[in-house]
Amino acid sequence: MSKNSLNLTKDPISVLFVKIAIPSSVGTVFMTLYNLVDTYFAGKISAEALAALAQTFPVYFIIIAIGVGLSIGTTSLIANALGEKDQKKGSYYLAQSIGLSIITSILVSLVGIYFGPSIILLMNDSEVTMKLSMEYLNIIFLGSIFILVQMTMNSSLSAIGDTKSNRNVLIVSFFLNILLNPLFIFGYGIIPAMGIKGIAVSTITSQALGTFYIIYKVYKTEFKEYLYLQCFKPKLKILLDLLSQGIPAALGMMMISVGVFIILFFISQYGDLALAGYGTAIRYEQIFLLPVLGLNTAVLSMVGQNFGAKNIERVEEIYNKALYFGCTFMFVCGFVIYFTASTAVGLFTDDPEVIKYGTMYLQITALMEPIYPIFFISNALIQGIKRANIVMLLTFGRMVFMPAIVLTYLIFYLESSFAFVFWGLLIINWIFGIFVFMLTKRLISKEKKRMINKLIKEY
Repeated sequence: MSKNSLNLTKDPISVLFVKIAIPSSVGTVFMTLYNLVDTYFAGKISAEALAALAQTFPVYFIIIAIGVGLSIGTTSLIANALGEKDQKKGSYYLAQSIGLSIITSILVSLVGIYFGPSIILLMNDSEVTMKLSMEYLNIIFLGSIFILVQMTMNSSLSAIGDTKSNRNVLIVSFFLNILLNPLFIFGYGIIPAMGIKGIAVSTITSQALGTFYIIYKVYKTEFKEYLYLQCFKPKLKILLDLLSQGIPAALGMMMISVGVFIILFFISQYGDLALAGYGTAIRYEQIFLLPVLGLNTAVLSMVGQNFGAKNIERVEEIYNKALYFGCTFMFVCGFVIYFTASTAVGLFTDDPEVIKYGTMYLQITALMEPIYPIFFISNALIQGIKRANIVMLLTFGRMVFMPAIVLTYLIFYLESSFAFVFWGLLIINWIFGIFVFMLTKRLISKEKKRMINKLIKEY
């Protein structure tokens, strides 16, 4: 794209991991710290506000899932187009995805505001926490256009290996959040005290500013050469391509949301304090997953371009090296999480019951950490070769189908304790991790054979 652009089909793989994954990981560190700031200030409001924020996650995640789905689909298709040396096609994909994200945000707002309360009540029948949750979510829904457009625009930068721009947005947003959260929550001067609504206002404000910055960065790339008005006129074939990749990816992400909803439903059987402990603990755990998420971004971009360039041997090499780095790192992180669990949860609350539940979760999930990279990296590869429907089905099995069956049996039939929720998930994740690895290797092998057969027919 430009003199300073990375060459994802030729540059050394390890060097590309460093140049793409590290900025992405740093960005997601600040994104997670951003969420931790929200958790911290929610705890300053009340324990109910902390529980309310925790139970909004599955609903809020629906917006994120749609945005990630559109972003993954767009990144994959743009990267494939660039691998095929068709820059104009890549720009068309970007323009059409922007229009799609605007329309989607309107639908998300309408559906979310209408159905949000019913979803929250399914998890927890507390009227107090439901009211607080919806005060937060209604503002998030109304501002979802900034979230979705920013993620979609950023997909074009990810496709060329630019993860620094989004990193910059996330760093600035974090510091803005530290300033804006107390300002909007507690009020100052002419700004009224908004309580939990202030957390949402802070989020949308920072998202809006980030969107304008990403638009500027995209305009500075060579995509702008083909981003004229005609590109935004709906093109059925391109929209179908985007939807064929974006919908399964979004549904796959929504399966994660449904899975979290299922987990929260079972945890809520043990009370609001158990819910608060879990909600606080997962935010700490997420910090350790950030480098793996950076690898995920790198693998998607690199596989997308190399698959477009029909270099399947390099695709497999990318996968193998990413797994090696990811699993080794998370193996070490498991030890850190186990021995720091109690101290970490105690940073956010002094309630001994909340600390007890959060610590219990972290010390069990520490044993799951080494298997997580297989899911993230395999999903990125499968999406990069334009097989997002497979990711959706795998996510449904791991996050929805198996947990619903296993946890129902453990909790309602055997009447097991809180800890057994996570012992059950531990078994499910390890079994699925091995299966996903074997499946991904098989998909790579099939793509090799397909390309060889195609070459034989051509010659």
